[in-house]
Amino acid sequence: MLAGEVDRIILSRPAVEAGENLGFLPGDLKEKVDPYLRPLYDALYDMMPADQVEKRLLSGQIEVAPLAYMRGRTLSNAYVILDEAQNTTPMQMKMFLTRFGENSWMTICGDPSQVDLPPTSKSGLADALGTLSGVSGIEVIRFTDKDVVRHPLVARIVAAYDKMGTSSPEAEL
Repeated sequence: MLAGEVDRIILSRPAVEAGENLGFLPGDLKEKVDPYLRPLYDALYDMMPADQVEKRLLSGQIEVAPLAYMRGRTLSNAYVILDEAQNTTPMQMKMFLTRFGENSWMTICGDPSQVDLPPTSKSGLADALGTLSGVSGIEVIRFTDKDVVRHPLVARIVAAYDKMGTSSPEAEL
């Protein structure tokens, strides 16, 4: 966006709770979805000063939206990021991918070992990795514990879980 290649950045993620059901949330739409989108706002505030985040959100240069509200849109002239994609269903993933518009880029982030969907549901990320394998224009980058940037201890925790094989079955793509 700063280089002028796109007009806006759109950040999205599915509204899925991490293993707990918190139930009905009071308030208006923004108050209901804010807990699910909070990590995206946190990342924005980590990357740029608060006044810049607020200015860009107000101007529409940066948009943070729940995945459920992407249907029917065409996302042109945008850099679009879907976070926590392991928590999409295959239909949600297809819906998201087909929002792709002219002069746009999409990045889909997810950890197949951290699926919070019901056990009977297939991850849209796992489904897309299989379905779209070999499709021209799609690249997949897989990260390991060596790529963790949070804290050195987190890398060791990820490595320990991987070693024990206690990640979800869908981690074995």
